[in-house]
Amino acid sequence: MTFLLSRTFLSLTLRPSCSISMANLTTNAKACLRGVVFDMDGTLTIPVIDFAAMYRSVLGEDEYKRIKAESPTGIDILHHIESWSPDKQQKAYEIIADYEKQGIDQLQIMPGAAELCGFLDSRKIKRGLITRNVKKAIDIFHQRFEVIFTPALGREFRPYKPNPDPLLHICSAWDIQPNEVMMVGDSLKDDIACGKRAGAFTCLLDETGRYGPDDFSVSGLQPDFKIESLSEIQNILETNFHLNP
Repeated sequence: MTFLLSRTFLSLTLRPSCSISMANLTTNAKACLRGVVFDMDGTLTIPVIDFAAMYRSVLGEDEYKRIKAESPTGIDILHHIESWSPDKQQKAYEIIADYEKQGIDQLQIMPGAAELCGFLDSRKIKRGLITRNVKKAIDIFHQRFEVIFTPALGREFRPYKPNPDPLLHICSAWDIQPNEVMMVGDSLKDDIACGKRAGAFTCLLDETGRYGPDDFSVSGLQPDFKIESLSEIQNILETNFHLNP
């Protein structure tokens, strides 16, 4: 089921061809949509990494429990270890890389992803990718499934999500305004935060009903759309946006 959620709109400069109110989602007017940017793990690929186990391995059980209690929206492990000593960081990255390698070995494309990309191509809508995984994982995804996203940014691009810079970088590379782009991902604290901060539309993929109103209230982040499957996005785009013919 698709949910259209309320939006706090940012003041952005619109292109002349799309000079309509950003309140269009509640009126008959439609915003132009020229690009969609996806998260990878858990969005374009079926989630296989046990992130809780990874965090426990990196942090230790006691520290994991403490940080989890203090961070209701989730643990940002990459940000957390940035303050560690170089030796401790290196060990942490090795643990993370081991879990990510296991994920790569089991990599499967998310149902509906290939079909959605075909639809975007048919409407000349650009598609990019932003992940906190490494570039090697992106390359393997491209090679294995022959679905290419450009630009495709891994965590080598700094700062990484939830900072808006990766999304703004893609918009600049496309020569497209952020308010002509949608960010799609399964993480409220990373993907939706990145999209909101950049001034893009946002779509939260929530296959299991993980997120509810309390999560949006606590985080201060409310996606424009919430879906259970990538197959729902085509209808969202056709219903709510002006697309290329």
